[in-house]
Amino acid sequence: MRENTSVQSHYDVVIVGAGHGGAQAAIALRTAKFAGSIAMIGDEPEPPYERPPLSKDYLSGDKPFERILIRPPAFWGERDVVMRLGRRVVRVDPQAHTVTTGDGETIGYGQLIWATGGSPRRLSCPGHDLAGVHGVRTRADVDRMIAELPGVTRVAVIGGGYIGLEAAAVLAKFGKQVTVLEALPRVLARVAGEPLSRFYEAEHRAHGVDVRLGVTVACIEEADGRTCGVTLADGETVPAEMVIVGIGIVPAVEPLLDAGAAGGNGVDVDAQCRTSLADVFAIGDCATHANAFADGARIRLESVQNANDQATVVAKTIAGTPVDYRAVPWFWSNQYDLRLQTVGLSTGYDGIVVRGDMASRSVSLIYLREGRVIALDCVNATRDYVQGRALVLAGAVIDPAQLADTAVPLKEMIAIATPPQ
Repeated sequence: MRENTSVQSHYDVVIVGAGHGGAQAAIALRTAKFAGSIAMIGDEPEPPYERPPLSKDYLSGDKPFERILIRPPAFWGERDVVMRLGRRVVRVDPQAHTVTTGDGETIGYGQLIWATGGSPRRLSCPGHDLAGVHGVRTRADVDRMIAELPGVTRVAVIGGGYIGLEAAAVLAKFGKQVTVLEALPRVLARVAGEPLSRFYEAEHRAHGVDVRLGVTVACIEEADGRTCGVTLADGETVPAEMVIVGIGIVPAVEPLLDAGAAGGNGVDVDAQCRTSLADVFAIGDCATHANAFADGARIRLESVQNANDQATVVAKTIAGTPVDYRAVPWFWSNQYDLRLQTVGLSTGYDGIVVRGDMASRSVSLIYLREGRVIALDCVNATRDYVQGRALVLAGAVIDPAQLADTAVPLKEMIAIATPPQ
């Protein structure tokens, strides 16, 4: 799929980016009865699809591509959303209210929604661009990996975050010899407390994954034009016919910054997701916003929830009923038979309550800051995840011993919570 047949040079709303945020923006505009013209410009040839399954269900083969489409292809035409796919926007002119694509086409807009996400952060070491070295961001990325897997015995995964660990879990199930290389002292160090990090580290090792912590990559080795291993700073080479790099993303905001938008590591937005440029909004992974669940700190939040909720805020604002963004963050990760569900942001926590038994493989970590519940990580504990949301929203103050008591459902604790001071 490349584009709809109805093509024009100006639209009331132009959406740049055809991922979760861009798709939800178009859907929410039509739901809000916005009757103006809408065009979505995406740099991939496919219509909008879900990204999280790429490193899980799609890589494993459990879900074909058609099952991860956000909507059937016909949906967009039925909603009068013009799809301009296989194009990348390289320039924004905020005075003329136009965007220019890499093939030289200029498209005018009344309102612009920037929903480009980001690109995988690349290694800077020698060999980073060899065949067999992969990021995990697009369908094409994963299709290349799938095509190469029959000839691969050993895989090195650089980065022990969610993307890296999810890919490691799938490849271990395929019988590959997997080594995870993490520069920090524990996996998931940026997003979870140490008990959860050690739990997942042990789970991967139990499934045969070689987890290396506190290691630095010096270069990717080459044989016959392809990767054959990863050499570490201490001189050891980890053999690998495939290397997966999961070390974060670089927000795709350069055209906006070049046009004068405020930002740096992302583009700055206000409570309605407006940038500093007139009639230009930004949402999702690329948008730096003040988040109420991070004590008002300005952050980029890489999650489907954030992209979708910010898209809805922008759609309502454009449709004439402006609202502020204030949605509780949530995330999930599937590895082996473990379903991790997170609500809230644990950044800055000063206490952790372990609710349940790690050995049972059903446990919740409840994060506290100054006595308030700020986040939960729930492993195979969906009830805690669902009920704990209210505690996060309220910033509830509850005795840690009560939080740890699995005999008492979390939903009963909101009534006994002490209001935060």
